[in-house]
Amino acid sequence: MSPGRLLVVGYGSLALTGALLLMLPVAVTTPGRLTFTEAMFTSTSAVCVTGLTVIPIGQRLSLFGQLVVLVLMQVGGMGVMTVSTLFMVLLGRRISLRGRLLVQEEIHQDYLTGLVRLVRMVAGVTLFVEGLGATLLFLAWLPLLGPGKSAYFAVFHSVSAFNNAGLDLWGTSLRGFVTDPLVVLTVAGLLMVGGIGFSVIADVSSWRPGRRLQLHSRVALTMAGVLIASGFLFVLAVEWHNPRTLGALPWWYRPMAAFFTAVTPRTAGFDVVPTGELRAATLLFMLPLMFIGVSPGSTGGGIKTTTAAVVGSAVLSALSGREDLILFNRRVPRDTLYRAVSLVILAGSWCGLAAVSILVMEAMEPLSVLFEVVSAFGTVGLSTGITPDLSTPSRWVIIATMLMGRVGPVTVAMALARRSLASTGLWRYPEERVSLG
Repeated sequence: MSPGRLLVVGYGSLALTGALLLMLPVAVTTPGRLTFTEAMFTSTSAVCVTGLTVIPIGQRLSLFGQLVVLVLMQVGGMGVMTVSTLFMVLLGRRISLRGRLLVQEEIHQDYLTGLVRLVRMVAGVTLFVEGLGATLLFLAWLPLLGPGKSAYFAVFHSVSAFNNAGLDLWGTSLRGFVTDPLVVLTVAGLLMVGGIGFSVIADVSSWRPGRRLQLHSRVALTMAGVLIASGFLFVLAVEWHNPRTLGALPWWYRPMAAFFTAVTPRTAGFDVVPTGELRAATLLFMLPLMFIGVSPGSTGGGIKTTTAAVVGSAVLSALSGREDLILFNRRVPRDTLYRAVSLVILAGSWCGLAAVSILVMEAMEPLSVLFEVVSAFGTVGLSTGITPDLSTPSRWVIIATMLMGRVGPVTVAMALARRSLASTGLWRYPEERVSLG
């Protein structure tokens, strides 16, 4: 199979394996067990680091079930093929060319050189950042939970935050800690580091005076800053007097809550104010943030910041009459634009089709359904509260959307499509112009 097909099969198989484990009686605290749909939804949400759930993780799942979810989040965030390659390296086995191609496809690298070194770096950064985050959360929750429980909660939520999963054990996300700067800022920091991309982290860590960051890193960092800043200002302005969100807090806590609310749509899934109580304008503003998501090669989803930057640059080039696609005084290849446009169209089409499908089956508000679908595709996990009320067919639509968002619609499409003779470059069609406007 091609690398794209193997990725689809890999993530699907991991989600199915997790679902079978969660269906065991030992995985729940109450008599009986999860239905296959409930288990598959929860497992897929963990593997795709989404955060949507139809059951309360902390209350319904036993310690065994929670540990299954924890492992699924870690493997899904780092990448199935990346973790497999890491185990091969630890066992001292050589990584074949096919294995390198799989990792290259999964973490969106342009070159095969240095992939094994990058995998080692991914493991090191993951353990260090998650350990640091767990230590800070342990200190924050120690007076509340005691040593043992606070350590477990700190590890679980640090892994969930760094991998942009958004699954929590509290049942109310982080709303109970909206006025605790240590919890809010620690989780926000984990979300941003996990979402910036491992290749960007490697590039920034090797930066020296006089050395310029790679174009990919500059685009990813700039887009992340723009999206977070614009989201912060918008949420702060629109929700300041909303008595059900920021308006319920003392004024000096509102900027911190607004900042977290701007960070979390970028595939994070945690919230400190009820998402379902946000104004309609805020929910609409969050849709493009969730759709774009984070950077390539990170623990999150979405069409990615660099894709949005390439498409935006193409629009500016068309308006200015330029033939070349320019980013930071660098010309971007045409095939990059083709892939970016294809990704946006395929992703938008899938989200639209999924939302319409659910609306046909459910009598729900269109904005809430669209928000849920985009949240699933962007592997965000924010919800207006309709997820547990979805029927079984609608839940399977969300499951498919989560898998599509984690693997990528272009990867899925290429895995399903067959290459034609024209695509191999053996021959080309005659050229003729088409009027646009």
